[in-house]
Amino acid sequence: MTNTLTGEKEPFEPRDPENVLLYYCGLTVSDPPHLGHARSWVHVDVMHRWLEYVGYDVRHVENFTDVNEKIVARVGEDDLGEDEAEVAESYVERTLMDMRSLNLLRAEVYPRVSEHVPEIIDLIETLVEKGYAYESAGSVYFDVSRFEEYGKLSNQELEEIESQGDPDERSEKRNPADFALWKGGGVAEDAVEEHRHEGAADPEHACETALTWDSPWGEGRPGWHIECSAMSMTHLGETLDLHVGGRDLVFPHHENEIAQSEAATDQQFAQYWLHCELFEMDDEKMSSSLGNFVTVEQAVDQWGTNVLRTFLTAGSYNSTQLYSDETIAEAEERWERLERAYEAAVETLDSPAAGSKVEDADLRAAVETAREAFVTAMNDDFNTREAQSALLSIASAVNSHLEAQPETYDYRGLREAVDALCELGDVLGFSFSGETTGTADLAGDVVELVLDVREREREDGNYDRADELRDELETLGVEVQDTDEGPSYRLPSTE
Repeated sequence: MTNTLTGEKEPFEPRDPENVLLYYCGLTVSDPPHLGHARSWVHVDVMHRWLEYVGYDVRHVENFTDVNEKIVARVGEDDLGEDEAEVAESYVERTLMDMRSLNLLRAEVYPRVSEHVPEIIDLIETLVEKGYAYESAGSVYFDVSRFEEYGKLSNQELEEIESQGDPDERSEKRNPADFALWKGGGVAEDAVEEHRHEGAADPEHACETALTWDSPWGEGRPGWHIECSAMSMTHLGETLDLHVGGRDLVFPHHENEIAQSEAATDQQFAQYWLHCELFEMDDEKMSSSLGNFVTVEQAVDQWGTNVLRTFLTAGSYNSTQLYSDETIAEAEERWERLERAYEAAVETLDSPAAGSKVEDADLRAAVETAREAFVTAMNDDFNTREAQSALLSIASAVNSHLEAQPETYDYRGLREAVDALCELGDVLGFSFSGETTGTADLAGDVVELVLDVREREREDGNYDRADELRDELETLGVEVQDTDEGPSYRLPSTE
């Protein structure tokens, strides 16, 4: 795999030969997820699937950043929520639904910043005690000059790095490139105004709803970069095998993660850094800030999970991909070829025309060759483009066999083809038995999320609101039972 840290393609050797620790930098939940997010999600999902396919136990952690001024800027907008926590909760729910609709394997855990403030504070205190960080005006900054290898991921010299953070921080910092670990106070109104959407609350009111926490340096909020270090180390330990994220996060986010993590632990933070290239639309990267995006919900509704995953895996994770009507049409055509071949093979297998003594050497050889090509492609830096081509070659071999119109067909050869399509297609997240949208799993995720909110309302003494949430679930046919171990539920029968 291509390791951004070394700039070279390297063989993958996890520290534990049986287990892989994988961390993916998740979303700041301030907008609906779009295709750019889906592209990275799907490729990380394929990495997860392939590593499990070849025998590893994968511990996959993906965070939600639920503390951010962009979230505060959406307070009061539509039905998103009346404070920062409610807006974040609304978008976390939306994100989980989109993840299920894309047929993504579940991560081991989805940590949130708001749940890990104690760990963040402990990590900052360690950096201060070791002389890598300093307090200034109620905030804490990392002193980049103290970390000798700063810039090793992005290949920059310290003298070349411009000021990081907001301009108003400069008077508080020793060096312009120092970055914030803890920001004293709350959220500034001008930061909210910069990201405010039509219909949202006025900045003054929105800022009043922003979350803050007590710390040894006064009330404040964690900096962006320290969050991922604290969350990943909490759940996966001090050294990761794989750290994955978007190419746009190499600097400053991932560079700063390395500096603060390795300064605190004296251990290598991650062995392999993999970066997904950006998704382009009209020659620009697809992003929420540019407004040139198609949401995951819109894409799944229009094209379905299989077509969308065919499109997203048509290019490898580290190649730039273009969104256009033409590229989507090509994906639709490729998926239809795979699906038609699968359905025709299954129909023939279940008919009297499939013979037990018929042998098509070309069909069987084509399936075996495709399997080998698929494995070679995936072992070559997760080359999904070539892996997809291997699947298409199986479809072509099936079609050639069936179009030859012999009196009887090769049962074993077709069975091998169907097995290969299903087995290898699953690595790319395809479902040949109908569109996979994870309806039952999705319903369970949503119910659990509502029950989490209900528990927090009860803890805060808002019993009427907690009862309302339970009543609303029961109206939908969800039976909720409170037990000593916490609430349990049963979904309505679909029979």
